[in-house]
Amino acid sequence: ALTFGLWPLGRVHDVPVAALFRDAVTAASHRPRRRYLVLMLIVIALLIAVVIGLAYDKRVAAVFVVSAVIVFGLLRGIAEAVMATARRLPRSRFTMLRLAIANIHRPGALTPSVVLSLGLGLAVLVTITQIDGNLRRQFLAALPEHAPSFYFIDIPSSDADRFNDFLRKTAPDSTVEDVPMLRGRIVSARGVRAEQLNPSGDAEWVLHSDRGLTYTGEVPKGSKLVEGEWWGADYNGPPLVSIEKKIADGLKLKLGDEIVVNVLGRDIPARISNMRNVDWQGLGINFVLVYSPNAFKGAPHSHLATLTEPHPSSQEDARIIKQVADVFPMVTSVRVREVMETIGSVVANLALAIRGASAITLISAVLVLGGALAAGHRHRVLDAVILKTLGATRARLLGAYVLEYLLIGFATAVFGVVAGSVAAYLIVTRLMTLSFVWQATSAAAVVVAALIVTVGLGLVGTLLALNQKPATVLRNL
Repeated sequence: ALTFGLWPLGRVHDVPVAALFRDAVTAASHRPRRRYLVLMLIVIALLIAVVIGLAYDKRVAAVFVVSAVIVFGLLRGIAEAVMATARRLPRSRFTMLRLAIANIHRPGALTPSVVLSLGLGLAVLVTITQIDGNLRRQFLAALPEHAPSFYFIDIPSSDADRFNDFLRKTAPDSTVEDVPMLRGRIVSARGVRAEQLNPSGDAEWVLHSDRGLTYTGEVPKGSKLVEGEWWGADYNGPPLVSIEKKIADGLKLKLGDEIVVNVLGRDIPARISNMRNVDWQGLGINFVLVYSPNAFKGAPHSHLATLTEPHPSSQEDARIIKQVADVFPMVTSVRVREVMETIGSVVANLALAIRGASAITLISAVLVLGGALAAGHRHRVLDAVILKTLGATRARLLGAYVLEYLLIGFATAVFGVVAGSVAAYLIVTRLMTLSFVWQATSAAAVVVAALIVTVGLGLVGTLLALNQKPATVLRNL
């Protein structure tokens, strides 16, 4: 309160007393005296120190403070750019439009107040809606049409054939896929211990715990060979491995490098024979590391299977789960759509919580905008009285003010959409490492909301100003 109150208090210091008695304080803009500016800087520095000092994570608090300063500077620059653009526009022959454009760049214009109060809130709202839309698309709308209905885990290798035959009899129209699976941990690559590899952020996870491994003589479905050559089904040489391309790049690996994986307490070295791009969104069976058929010869392992139904239904899924549990109690059944729905529910709840926080930001922005409009109410009254005295009709003045608020609100909304979309793109692609699709509908909704708020609040003050009788106001000039 002290920080934001010092500036107007400093300006009040130089207001002549006679002007107060005449009710004719001018709107001339001037800076407060130097003592007030120095005091403001001291209070701001103390405020920043308190915010950072009391924060749990001081680094995050410092980034927030710096970002806030940058954002407010950017918003102020946007406001100045809007005013400069309006100032350079040719004079319109349409009276209401000419008045609206003049009001945007005149001294004491509402443009900086509207942009500063609504710009940040709209940018945050656009960011949230874009992230929410992309997460929903990623986890729900993007669910492949032919995604597996079930995953079956921990199938004993001795029962693998019998289990597959059972699935084909239980769901004869469905597709069954089965692969051997082991668990192993990467202990070194290209001669460097895993703890010293220094991988990129999007590849670090493969070193943290055991990974699923498999072996096969054919290129796995959902994989595309991009470097090297695939071994044949009858390959019987030294162990070879195929690695996912992005992980290989993150670990700085190339063809011919050696990877050592610890499986069941034994280190298994293998040379990188090729690299693959994997379509993880297909939800089919796939692995980061795929080995040649002879790599784990004789090692105990389990099997992993999927069941893809042509026409899945809740009743059919329940029947399959029950029959599998009755005949193979040691096998774990995972219903894919149920998992995706659970993830979607978590994402929706998270988005709802973030929307609540952004709504508070937007409500605060609306309150600030209302205060700014109230502060400029006297100037609106004077403008309206003078223009009405010169012959302007109530309808023409109302139209001019509506156009003014529409133009300012639209400019602010455009900034919010651009800034919010860029922020959402960076968060989705860089932090979440997901694909980004711009959500035009949500962006348009934010623009409409900004116009409604700006014009609505502006009209409230405008109608009050237009209701003032010219004689009463002119008597105090």
